[in-house]
Amino acid sequence: MAREMIKPGKTIGIIGGGQLGRMMAMAAKEAGFRIAVLEPAEGAPCTQTADIVIQAPYNDKEALKQLADVSDVITYEFENIDYEGLKELMNTAYIPQGAELIRITQNRVHEKEALTKAGVKVAPYRVIRTMKELKQGIEDLGLPAVLKTATGGYDGKGQFVLRNAEEADQAAVLLQHGECVLEQWLTFDKEISVIVTRNPEGETTYFPAAENIHVDNILHQSIVPARISKETEEAAKEAAERIASALSLVGTLAVEMFVTPEGGLYMNEVAPRPHNSGHYTIEACGISQFGQHIRAVCNWPLKNTSLLKPAVMVNILGEHVEGVISAIPEKPEWSIHLYGKDEAKEKRKMGHVTILTENLEETLSEIDESRIWQK
Repeated sequence: MAREMIKPGKTIGIIGGGQLGRMMAMAAKEAGFRIAVLEPAEGAPCTQTADIVIQAPYNDKEALKQLADVSDVITYEFENIDYEGLKELMNTAYIPQGAELIRITQNRVHEKEALTKAGVKVAPYRVIRTMKELKQGIEDLGLPAVLKTATGGYDGKGQFVLRNAEEADQAAVLLQHGECVLEQWLTFDKEISVIVTRNPEGETTYFPAAENIHVDNILHQSIVPARISKETEEAAKEAAERIASALSLVGTLAVEMFVTPEGGLYMNEVAPRPHNSGHYTIEACGISQFGQHIRAVCNWPLKNTSLLKPAVMVNILGEHVEGVISAIPEKPEWSIHLYGKDEAKEKRKMGHVTILTENLEETLSEIDESRIWQK
């Protein structure tokens, strides 16, 4: 049975009050929706744009019920939410993305199993629970290798790069957090991501692949179009399509991939939501990843995602805020987004800049020459 379209004037509930929720809310408000948000922290970015704020932990059953009572549809802005609570909430609320996507993507073991089942490549890996398994894994996969906690890691947290067998004892500290995954170290040329969106009718769109550059394990820049061959771009889209189909996706999924020197693709990880590497879409595409996500969960037809103009997106961390604000008079073409966070801490994502350009290399030089992002 086809699901009815959620009409403007209705209320969209968002679990999570960070910047992704804020940008989702702003896109939803443009289309005439009301916003309710569940978020434990006072003054969080999304709460500043919401009509209804429920301040409580994400696993608070009473708060989740309250969110369901005031919302016509519920979505989420990050994956580290309570799977069991979300599953239970589905009995009383409309959550088109479902809970299964959360179960898979919040655990690296489940995620790698799902990706392998979808028929896409992942780096050779072993599931590690004990020191003995870690030593065996090192023997099987060789070094260097990366040990990652199965749950809770982001922006490089919960990871240890093993370069020699003597580092096993240091790496094993991660086992205190529970199950881990040991991945073979891949030699790759580039990291890219493809953001795929699907509505309940199965209509699917893909945003152009972004080339992602990380500094200290935090996304620094996204360059679009990615500097890869047409064949690699097509293969990346096909991989995203396989994954979206295998997961019965509704909503948004970001698929991060490694591109090998030969042009091969290995999936790194997936995120069941709009993604930092898709922020360029706000200015550079006919619809943003946030607008498309809202359309998908409300069962609207999806818009064309073609790139209107090449773009570079640069993250603004706490240490960059002053420099970016000082640059406003000289940089009229920079689209500056600040997320309304109260304190500019070092390495904390505070916003981003997007620059539309006819010449990517010139723009990358301009960013470097600004010296805002110099160490």
